[in-house]
Amino acid sequence: MSQMNRRRALQLLAALGTGGLLAGCASDTEEPASTKSPVKIGLIAPQSGAGKAIGDELRNGFQLYLDLSDGALGGHPVELLVADEGDSVKTGQAAVDGLLKQGVLALTGVASSAIMFGIRDVIEQARVPLIGSNASPTSLQSVVYIWRTSYVLDEAGRALGRYLKDELGPTDRVAMILPEAAVGGDDVLRGFRQEFGESDPRIADPVVFTSNSPNPGKGTYVTDIERALSRNPTVVFCFYSGPAAAEFIMQLRDAGFRGSIYAPGFLTEGSVLESIRPANEALGIRTALNYSADLNNAANRRFASAYRKKHNASPTTYAMASYDAAKVLDQAIRLAGSTPTPQEVNLALGRIGQIDSPRGAWQFNQPRTPQQKWYLREVQHDGQVLSNVLVNELATLG
Repeated sequence: MSQMNRRRALQLLAALGTGGLLAGCASDTEEPASTKSPVKIGLIAPQSGAGKAIGDELRNGFQLYLDLSDGALGGHPVELLVADEGDSVKTGQAAVDGLLKQGVLALTGVASSAIMFGIRDVIEQARVPLIGSNASPTSLQSVVYIWRTSYVLDEAGRALGRYLKDELGPTDRVAMILPEAAVGGDDVLRGFRQEFGESDPRIADPVVFTSNSPNPGKGTYVTDIERALSRNPTVVFCFYSGPAAAEFIMQLRDAGFRGSIYAPGFLTEGSVLESIRPANEALGIRTALNYSADLNNAANRRFASAYRKKHNASPTTYAMASYDAAKVLDQAIRLAGSTPTPQEVNLALGRIGQIDSPRGAWQFNQPRTPQQKWYLREVQHDGQVLSNVLVNELATLG
């Protein structure tokens, strides 16, 4: 095919909405991927236990980008090495050590905030970039080789605190319910209080802390919920995810609470809605997140359509952030040249500028986390199933 015909073919494919399928392909003037040296990328994600669902999403998102890019990043064929994050700092460090020994160019993934913090020094000393695609504690500061395509945990609380401060009436009362010693819980709560107003009487009731079990039973939260509801709140602000989120919602409704529920988006993300019985108990729950699967932009239409086709499910923020991790690595490796080193890729990550993402355009800020929009979503009927439906934008944070 001539250069002119090839260019015209690419234009026609882009017009048909398939441009995303070519995102990682070599340009007309670039060395073909088949002639570039292969690179190894290490993906760290839980493969069992309560974190497995998130781990699967992290893997799905990254692999989808590779699928749509002919298995290459920056024009280099990719060997994706997946290591089990486990459920402790020790297992997380073992996963990192194993991948580093295999000579990876970069790392990505990490579901747990505790593990992210625990591997910080190992990553910095190894001088191999990690593009974290989920866990992002606010205490992770002054890093050089750790970047994140997800969020910082206090931002979800800040976005909701700012919104509810103006949305609620003067007689409303908010019950704040969180798992005791939950990693990230302090960040979320602090962000919420700061934006709502520490001295605002509507959030004056003491925080109720519950069990932090990742797999709670049917009565785990009953006593604590009763204590919170004894103060007659009109709104519940909470912070749960995974199996714990489903149990908390069901036990809160069983206790008779029919008021408004607000939370960071993890409360209803992924498979949580499928686990709630009866399903209608989740209707009306509102959450703040950096992504909604129904966002109407070209990047999300390509991503969400491809994800649904492959997995027969809507994508989550976990999959989206991992997809974006692959996207920024694609651009950074391309900028780093024909024989990239981890240090050159890390430098290039600071030069990639704005990212055209399914969540909307964003860019890395100085702490190496996204400056991005946050959205308000509500659980509504979508045909015969329940979905998180976009309501409006909340704020740009980061």
